[in-house]
Amino acid sequence: MLIFAMRKRALPWVLTSAVLVALVDQAALAQQSPPANWTAEQDHQNMMDQLGIKALRPGPSGNEKDANHANYDEAKANPYGDLPDALTLKNGKKVTSADQWWHQRRPEIVEDFEREVLGRIPPTVPKVTWAVKSASESKAGVFPVVEKQLIGNVDNSAYSAISVDIEMTLVTPGNAKGPVPVMIMFSSAGLLKFLASHPEFKKMMGSDPPATEQLIANGWGYALLDTSTIQADNGAGLTKGIIGLTNKGQPRKPDDWGALRAWGWGASRALDYLETDKNVDAKRVGIEGVSRYGKAALVTMAFDTRFAVVLVGSSGEGGTKPHRRNFGEAVESLTGTGEYHWMAGNFIKYGASESSFGSKNASDLPVDSNELIALCAPRLTFISYGVPEMGDAKWLDHQGSFMATVAAGAVFRLLGAHDLGVGDDYHTAKMPPVNTGLLDGQLAWRQHDAGHTDAPNWKYFIPWADKFFNYHATAWELPADQPVFRTDANSLVAHAQLLAKAKQGGIDVYFEGDSITRRWGARDYPDLLANWKQNFFGWNAADFGWGADRTQNILWRLQNGELDGVNPKVVVLLAGTNNVGDLTSSAEIPAKADDITRGLQAIVHVIQEKAPAATIIVMGIFPRNDHSDRIAFMPLIESINHNLSALADGQKIRYLNINDKLASSDGKLFDGMMNEDKLHPAAKAYQVWADALKPMFAELLGPPATADHAPQPTGDPSAGR
Repeated sequence: MLIFAMRKRALPWVLTSAVLVALVDQAALAQQSPPANWTAEQDHQNMMDQLGIKALRPGPSGNEKDANHANYDEAKANPYGDLPDALTLKNGKKVTSADQWWHQRRPEIVEDFEREVLGRIPPTVPKVTWAVKSASESKAGVFPVVEKQLIGNVDNSAYSAISVDIEMTLVTPGNAKGPVPVMIMFSSAGLLKFLASHPEFKKMMGSDPPATEQLIANGWGYALLDTSTIQADNGAGLTKGIIGLTNKGQPRKPDDWGALRAWGWGASRALDYLETDKNVDAKRVGIEGVSRYGKAALVTMAFDTRFAVVLVGSSGEGGTKPHRRNFGEAVESLTGTGEYHWMAGNFIKYGASESSFGSKNASDLPVDSNELIALCAPRLTFISYGVPEMGDAKWLDHQGSFMATVAAGAVFRLLGAHDLGVGDDYHTAKMPPVNTGLLDGQLAWRQHDAGHTDAPNWKYFIPWADKFFNYHATAWELPADQPVFRTDANSLVAHAQLLAKAKQGGIDVYFEGDSITRRWGARDYPDLLANWKQNFFGWNAADFGWGADRTQNILWRLQNGELDGVNPKVVVLLAGTNNVGDLTSSAEIPAKADDITRGLQAIVHVIQEKAPAATIIVMGIFPRNDHSDRIAFMPLIESINHNLSALADGQKIRYLNINDKLASSDGKLFDGMMNEDKLHPAAKAYQVWADALKPMFAELLGPPATADHAPQPTGDPSAGR
């Protein structure tokens, strides 16, 4: 018809071309086959047929009572020989220079992973166009943020039967003065819904604030990338999603990409967008995931060298666990219908027991996990695991993953980076105890004491990355009555210890405050602890102070469990001096006094809510002479103390000020009352404080008993390191 029309009359060339293109497109659409709508079992069988496989070995059972249970005996864990050497070329020559690595050995390893393990990204993969669906000011916890909802539309003009629209949420700190580092975090709508409906998983996560809030608090941004909008996490989805779109709805070939590589491709396209966003420091973008997403994060980092840092959480087989280790999860665990879709079709060969090529096992793989880790070098690579007792199953092979990380270290060193620092021999290197990190190099390891999560390692990961990035965030300035957690790891560990202490019970007197309070009843100040016991034994007194806390931090600790269920009869509160300490001008005093007073009032209100039966003794802030002008802080302290005195009702809230026994009327400290820092009390001042408290305790509690039931004192978590 088109030819006939052209003969009848000569149309302009532009119009003729448009008609031709339109008719060709219509013909192509008419010829498009719908996507194959197979089950995972059907797709899996199709791949086995392509490979000539008749039978697969079943994967080991995770149930140790089953006859085919996984091996957990170290004596039987290494039947397949040594890990392949990342620094030996296929021709047997050793790699001795960075140039050899980048131009010879690395391409060899990449080729083996693409062909046999993870699959290739097709050269015809369509373009992604990003659009900002919405942008708004929001909050991450208490922190003001800028939130953008983004859609990455994948061009499906070549096969319109499948649409792929990648969903991502980008959140950056509202106080940022310039572009910030960003962590892309693998997630999915299904996973988030599952976690929300299973609160028992909260225990597995530990007591730290959410990773998203920690990132914002530390001046980072984060991007939540929904993997389900890239590629489904099942074999039935392989003819759909980005893999299906590229294959025009047809089954994969043996070296086509699996879901891990597809999710990594999606993260790379997310990075494409982040490189255009003025709020993002594109040279400091990282990738993170746990479990299957831990595998995907490692794969992403290994193949896309634009990523600057990775946090790999509990990744197991297909991640940091060596394929060659017969311990827990095995190659065969990933070749069956449940998880084969993560990998290239060719990977199934290594679980074959009967096929046209005979049988293969893990020893036949040309590469292993140490080389996948090595592909990340020399960039920042943090390997994270938990403990089996809390749900990070033995199945994941923590020891083997550590061995692979050690083995990867040689490549980091070759490229001028630091490895774990435990020596070259992964056979003999000692895995450190739980909660002892190896964080001095660009390659890092830490096993925490929680479950199948990387949550407890964020407080170590962020400062570790900041150190190597030389990144210094804009400080947050929040009101004194705004609950805010401390971002340093030691304070969050202390919070966990104080939570455990609170749960022990037996507490009648609860001391709360900052370092002035903490030092009195802490193991790491034995002389002061002796004074504490001498004065308060029999009254069941427990110390919940923490050094350097401001009112905001004390509020957060109280609101996050440290007073829950304790039900003390008396609470002693001394706080606020760390809010005072940043005074820079006398003109600030009225506004600052009001702000700090509101913070202390908020603490009192939380105590009243959490311990309604308790009598609260509010201490006046102690005098301090640690400024160049020895009494510079005193007018502010006196103003706050005046405000605090008005809180007292003489019954449930009592005000106690002992400053006249610590300093003269002009604020000059009496000799021997404070340490050389002119801020922290010496034993003499603590005794003055005790002498003022004891009559009140006797009135409220009666005389001290002959036994004391309060929990044992805690100390600074870093003191023993």
